[in-house]
Amino acid sequence: MRIDLHTHSTASDGTQPPQDVVAEASRAGLDVVALTDHDTYAGWPAAVAAAPELGVTLVPGVEISCSHKGISVHLLGYLPDPDHAALRAELDKARDSRVTRIERMVERMAADGIPVTVEAVRAQAGADTTLGRPHIADALVAVGVVPTRDAAFADILGNGSRYYVSHYAPSPVRAVELVRAAGGVPVMAHPFAAARGWTVDDDVIADMARAGLAGLEVDHRDHTEEQRAHGRELADELGLLVTGSSDYHGTGKLNRLGENTTDPAVLQEIERQATSGVEVVRP
Repeated sequence: MRIDLHTHSTASDGTQPPQDVVAEASRAGLDVVALTDHDTYAGWPAAVAAAPELGVTLVPGVEISCSHKGISVHLLGYLPDPDHAALRAELDKARDSRVTRIERMVERMAADGIPVTVEAVRAQAGADTTLGRPHIADALVAVGVVPTRDAAFADILGNGSRYYVSHYAPSPVRAVELVRAAGGVPVMAHPFAAARGWTVDDDVIADMARAGLAGLEVDHRDHTEEQRAHGRELADELGLLVTGSSDYHGTGKLNRLGENTTDPAVLQEIERQATSGVEVVRP
């Protein structure tokens, strides 16, 4: 069984609608795929409707943007209750902050003569989409400032750029607690991906584990073999599950569906730990 537990659609910064992500998973030979858009559940209905018809098992999820002392941390939450008030309020707050962040970044770029507007950024996203820097990148590509999303992040949108602006994000410990309170199962996404920027140390991960963290996404293209080995050792030490995923974004990233996968026994344990009533959708 081939299981990929980390993908994105146009509900956040992927380039394909949710139902197309599921269809692409089917074409890629996946048996199970999780939809985990940033700070939103908006893609769930379309993916849930498509999965049985396409013969793919769907795990509804979300990726929560967190911050620890200015360091970005991403938390995958599987099978949370989408109506849980406290978690939903936190996601709403993060999404609202992303909008004002986009406005401030575009303002800084416009002041330097970079031809991008908030309207142009919004045009790259759907009505219910969680806005992010990839949408600015797409707007820059559209007007020929850069050739690709990757080039935009390397030259203009990276964390060290003069145009970078942070947005609201809960602490990773708080996010773990909220996912558990919502009956979901929290797994830390790409915890050692130093190429993306600063990463938290193992003490923070241990704090997250004490708060209820269930697992670490160890097998990810942004991890070296040494980092994967360390992740397995740390997961064993802390009693955490180990997952593997693609972090697929359609054409927005090079990541390909199924390039890293999760053991079926781990998915069974994720399902066992979930208490929200949200179920894995099977054909």
